[in-house]
Order: sequence, then structure tokens, then C-alpha cells
Amino acid sequence: MESHEVLKKAFADTSPKAVASELGISLSLVYKWAQEQSEGGSGSRNPLDRIIEIYKLTESQQIIEWLCEQCGGYFVRNPESHCEQGFEVLPATNEIVMQFSSLLSRISTAALDSSITNDEAEDIRECWDKLKGYGEGFVRCCEEGDFELMEEAEKEPEQGPRKTLY
Repeated sequence: MESHEVLKKAFADTSPKAVASELGISLSLVYKWAQEQSEGGSGSRNPLDRIIEIYKLTESQQIIEWLCEQCGGYFVRNPESHCEQGFEVLPATNEIVMQFSSLLSRISTAALDSSITNDEAEDIRECWDKLKGYGEGFVRCCEEGDFELMEEAEKEPEQGPRKTLY
């Protein structure tokens, strides 16, 4: 989704007039933020575009982390995709379950004394972020169709007599 589309959606749930008034800018500028920039003059470089430009110029992840924190969230970078043809769904699913199990184990261990220290909380956060990364990697493989490729390969007829383990 483009930044102007995000703002257009946000302005549908609030009053652009109130936004303009609170920011001390013209209502027309607020409306231009929600339009695609064109050479014909419509649209205007909006605050979201400017924030991304600052991030790109500084390469400071703290900017994004701070924004997420101000909005009550926490930033976790998406992992790079390492999907390969033939990636198997079951091992990938098992990996996510193992990571979730690891998180639950750390939480249980930390809570044994009915108290969680700052160090334990940091350890839990690290494990949680790692789990989110595994989950995101799995979803990306799904989106890239890697699991579809595997399913298509399974549909191909077998060559020669079927071999068994016994």
C-alpha cells in the first residue's frame, strides 16, 4: 500500500479538518497528502514519505523503533526470504512449534519464583522476536508459492515400481 493510500484510509475514520486544525496547516494540504503525487500537480509529499526518506538517509532503525513505541508497538525486522524449491511444509511447521515451545519454556522458567527480572524479560523478548521472525519467514514462503511448488511435485506420477522400507 502506498503512503497516500494509508493516509486516505486514516482520514476516512477521522476528520481531515480536525487534523489540519490540530497541525496548523491548510485543509487542502491534508487532502493532497491523501492523493497520489503526479506531475500534474495533484498530491503532495506527505509526512509518511518524509519519515521514510529520513530513515533511508540515516539508516537508523531507532527512528522506526521509536515510532512503533510511540504507537504502543514494538518493531521486529522481517527476515530475508530463504525459500527454496522443495522446501517442506512439515519441517517448517515443526520449527515454528519448536520456537513457540522454547518461548513457553523460558516464560515458565522465569515465572517459577513468581517474579520475572529485567534480564528474564529481555530473554523472553528476544525469544518472542525470534519466533515472530520464524513465523514471518514461513508466511513469506507461503506467499512466494514455495509450498505450492512442492504440492505440484507430489502430484507428478511416480517413476518405476514403488519402493518400501520393509
